[in-house]
Amino acid sequence: MKERRWYYLMPLIGVVFLIRYVFSAFYDVVYSDYIRLVNSYLPDVWNAAKFFVPDILTRTPVTYLARIINTTFFNYQISFDQVSGVLWLGVCAALVVAYGNKRNIRLPWIAAAMAALFSLGKWEMLINGSAWVHFLAFAGFYYHYLILDRVWSGEAKKNDRKKLLCLPWILILFVTGPYCAIYVMVIWLSSALKCLLTWLEEKRFNREYAEYAVSAAVPFFLYLLSNAAADGTLPAGAYDIPLLTQLLDTPGFFARFILKSFASVIVDAEYARSAFSTNTPYLVLGMLVIAAYVWALWYQYRYRLYEESILPLLFIGAGGMNHLLILLARWNFLDETYGMSSRYALQFQTGILGIFLTFALVWKKQREGAEAGGKKNALRSVRIVAARGLMLAFIILVVDGNIDTTRRELDKAYYRRAVCVERAMVALDFENKTDDELRKSFEFRTSLPESGQMVRNALTILKENGWNIFRDGVDAEALKEEAARLAEGR
Repeated sequence: MKERRWYYLMPLIGVVFLIRYVFSAFYDVVYSDYIRLVNSYLPDVWNAAKFFVPDILTRTPVTYLARIINTTFFNYQISFDQVSGVLWLGVCAALVVAYGNKRNIRLPWIAAAMAALFSLGKWEMLINGSAWVHFLAFAGFYYHYLILDRVWSGEAKKNDRKKLLCLPWILILFVTGPYCAIYVMVIWLSSALKCLLTWLEEKRFNREYAEYAVSAAVPFFLYLLSNAAADGTLPAGAYDIPLLTQLLDTPGFFARFILKSFASVIVDAEYARSAFSTNTPYLVLGMLVIAAYVWALWYQYRYRLYEESILPLLFIGAGGMNHLLILLARWNFLDETYGMSSRYALQFQTGILGIFLTFALVWKKQREGAEAGGKKNALRSVRIVAARGLMLAFIILVVDGNIDTTRRELDKAYYRRAVCVERAMVALDFENKTDDELRKSFEFRTSLPESGQMVRNALTILKENGWNIFRDGVDAEALKEEAARLAEGR
């Protein structure tokens, strides 16, 4: 184990890489969803009336604490949220490395997982700092799954079982928000599987895993009660059409939507729109990814991997269900590429990690089985060679796609920063700008006429409190010089 500790350098390098990217692609000024957050919660971040509301659980309570810290110590800088998100993604990666070290998974598999985790396919979530809490949520999920894996395999540490009972309450009530649905389903399905296996093998009811299921059900029920009190209006851009009506009218739309969402783990939406004039390439990629899911599930059954270690199966289940969730939640935007958005990469990558880890365990099991039987040549059989070749081909396809996406996004970083600097210039002179100019520049609900005034209100709050772009230390002249320099480069 000691010789594998250096593997933790990979998450560290990934964190440094993403922080460097964020600072190269962004200038610290509010935009998009931050306009809503400023209007809703600032300047009185200590106001209890804004916290104790019926739909509080849908608002992710931990973000209230983060806003208090950000306004008190950092003058409400977006970079505080962005760096927080990157650090929590680093925790996700460290947990994957910890699992790999525990299961003696070799370096190439861990490196492939790191390439997927730190890909810039999730650039939108990295730049939009308000998404930091989602990275925290997934770190919590991964931690829970890792503990469950130890308990499942009979390697539980002290207090692991207590943690499995307590974590759902902490995560669902304070951290996860709408992401809790898949998390709860994973807990329920894994508990049901364990109860079934226990009954088949020992003819007894597994009370322990039933308790784990209940420990997730109660806080989830509280979340649903809170969600029922939330504003049920459609999000901007969505159409008010019954699902069944749309399904009967355009059944092919749903098929293309789901296939493209699976393809997004290999090719990003921006590149796909410009590179492919037909649906065929990413429909084929989507089918390949679905085939890999099915293949990994078959391996789980064929080698009974889930009996020894449940974490890869949990990842596969979470990833697959997230694809279905996005389809059900976002089909009403009537854009079949919506599921390819980078904002969903964090959810989808979990399934890819599960596939990678499943392949790694199969590879390891085949090697150990051959060595134990003194039949090393068995690894050279046509069937195993072909299977390993296909596994490697899929890994290379996914990693190469993520590397290509990262390379393209690094090329765009210059232009993204240029847009941010222009936005900062508009913010400093917002009193003299029209509502249309503010709405467009700050990318906030551009289809709504009142959004321009909402941008103006948010900037007024920030200016009055000396926060964000109006904080001390922002050099307006240096900003103008950078804007001119970036404009020349564009």
